[in-house]
This record gives sequence, structure tokens and C-alpha cells, in this order.
Amino acid sequence: MNMTLPTYFISHGGGPWPWMKAQMGGAYDRLEASLRDMPRQLGPVPPKAVLMISGHWEEREFTVMATAQPPMIYDYSGFPEHTYHIRYPAPGSPQTAGRVRDLIAAAGFAVRMDAARGFDHGTFSPLAAIYPDAEVPVLQLSLQSGYDPRAHIEAGRALAPLRDEGVLIVGSGLSYHNLRAFGPQAAVASAAFDRWLDETLVRVSPAERLARLIAWEAAPAARQAHPREDHLLPLMAAVGAAENDPGRRIYHEDNFMGGVSVSSFMFGSAPRLS
Repeated sequence: MNMTLPTYFISHGGGPWPWMKAQMGGAYDRLEASLRDMPRQLGPVPPKAVLMISGHWEEREFTVMATAQPPMIYDYSGFPEHTYHIRYPAPGSPQTAGRVRDLIAAAGFAVRMDAARGFDHGTFSPLAAIYPDAEVPVLQLSLQSGYDPRAHIEAGRALAPLRDEGVLIVGSGLSYHNLRAFGPQAAVASAAFDRWLDETLVRVSPAERLARLIAWEAAPAARQAHPREDHLLPLMAAVGAAENDPGRRIYHEDNFMGGVSVSSFMFGSAPRLS
């Protein structure tokens, strides 16, 4: 019996999109379908908890959400009034938070707990599609300011035992995140970076994959795709936790929001019950 869970890096879309689908004209249909398919990929046994590394939470030290009933953080502006009252009522998991803290501390990192932190939209928006009934406990791990890719890979590596303990590790960001160059003007840069990302995550050896990610700024159009790498760093943790496992692209489109190439990836295989 192999119950090792895969890890994911997902493109989570913009703001509270699951609560605005009527206004989106189908722009999120393919992304939503890919997110809704994740429970099927994981098999009939749901995870004991989901650990999200969101591009929307950064601290000086790695910080673990230890909130039992997490509130909502509406970390966006300019959206309809109803999107500031939505709820994603999944419970937290203080016990899992303690395990995450201990694993990261054992790897030599400074780490702390936050018993008040709520869900940001990098967590609640994709989870509204993945687990719409909010029945699976959810907690978050922050990014570490400074954005050292090696540190985030090593933190992910430290978290690898969670995969055998029923905890699903999800890096939540965007494969392209330049808000000043979205739509048709993003087509060339986002496609170039996306081709590099697919080759790096799917088509090279694990050792080369890590080397490429550490030196990601050398990728084609790297800083055009990520002027600030907050939405790329969750990938490093997801890969670190599945260091030697193959990658597979589970979502891709090259005309998202009028011209952006975006992708999501899975590392490892679905657990086998027999």
C-alpha cells in the first residue's frame, strides 16, 4: 500500500473569482475544471489536512497558521461588495501546524506559529473549487521574506514526511504574475517562461530541475513573468517536498485573460490503495 500524496503547484487565478463567475464570461472555466479534478487525482481517501503555501503571505521567518477556526482575509480591492462577505468555513489544524513547525525547525530554520492568521485568497479561492464543501482542515505556511529559492526548496524538503501522513502540500501562486502586463501584451513573455517552466518541471532530471529553479532568474523572460517572485516561490516548496518525483502538467492554457500562458503542475503520483 502506497499512501504517499503528491504535491502541487497551482495557478490560483485572480481575487475572489469563484464568487464572480457570472461576471467572468467563462474566463476561469478551464482553471476551475483543473482544480475540481484534484480530488479525483488523489483517490477516494481525502487528505487529513491541506497545507497551502500561498503567494499572499510573507513573513521574516517561516510562519505556520495555527488557527483552529481561521477567519477570512480579503486581501484584494476593487471587487464587488459581496466578495468582502464570502466565507470558506474549513477548520484549521493546530495539531498539523505543530508538526509543520517541528519539521521546519529540525531543518535549521527559524519558525514561529500564528494563532490568529486567516485564509487569504491564494488559499480560499482555489479551495472553493477543490473542496467546495470545506470539509478538509486547512492551514497555511508563509513564504520567507528575502525570497531565497534555495531556502524554500529546503523548507519543502523538510516537509516531505507530511506526504506519508495524509497532508496534501499545495503551492498556490501563478506561473505568470506581472499585473502591469496582463492580457495580449503578456503573450510572448508568458509563453517563453511557460515553455521553460514545463521543460524544467517535467522533462529534466530531478537534480537539473533543482538547479534550474535555484537559478530561475536566468530563464527566458523570467523577470517579465515575475517582477516580484512571490507567486513563484510556492513552487519551490512543492518541488522540494517531492524532490525526486516526476512532474506532470495538469493545467495549461495560452489565452488566459486574453493572452496569458499559465500552467499548474503535480509532482508524484496518486496514492495506491493496493
